[in-house]
This record gives sequence, structure tokens and C-alpha cells, in this order.
Amino acid sequence: MAETDPIEVQQALKGASYPTDRQTLADLARKNKASDRLVDKLSHMKSDRIEGPDQVEKEMFRG
Repeated sequence: MAETDPIEVQQALKGASYPTDRQTLADLARKNKASDRLVDKLSHMKSDRIEGPDQVEKEMFRG
């Protein structure tokens, strides 16, 4: 399975408004035609409340 990359995440979350929750981000990614793998990763992030893109990057790429 290919790794998720930051560019793919940026494209998937185009139009996101913060703060938000992980399910809203997953729904937006699905609407933006992101891969099922990326949508799943977003919907299973540790935090429910997401303050901004820096937090998304931290949770997805730095654990």
C-alpha cells in the first residue's frame, strides 16, 4: 500500500475551514475525490477537534 503524502492531503482538504472535526475533514476529502485510504486515515486521527492544517500534518505524519 502506498504511503500518504502531504500534497495528496492538501489536495483532499482544499476548501477546509478550521477549527473542525475529523469526520468533516473525511467527508470533505471524499467530496474532493481523495483515495479511500486517505479518507480512512483522516477519519481515524487521534483528535476529534482539528484546529488547523498543522495539526492534520502532525497527526498524519509525525504521530
